[in-house]
Amino acid sequence: MEDQAKNRNQRVVTFLNRDEVDFLDKLGKDALFSSGSKLSRAKLIAWLVDMLKGLQITGENLHTEADLEARISAAIKQIESQK
Repeated sequence: MEDQAKNRNQRVVTFLNRDEVDFLDKLGKDALFSSGSKLSRAKLIAWLVDMLKGLQITGENLHTEADLEARISAAIKQIESQK
């Protein structure tokens, strides 16, 4: 029963500007036309969250968007250097 509770989706309301919404829509449309898979905005955002979890990004001492970008870049560089 506990596993079922972990896998239930939760509704999250977010406010994105027009450019952000357009970008997500373009990703979804590109996927649809290139692979035949329709990707919703919600699915894309969920995948981004899963990616951050996989990169072991935490919120510790995170203050700005630039801080987050730097952490993501550092994590990706570390993965690339291990190849």
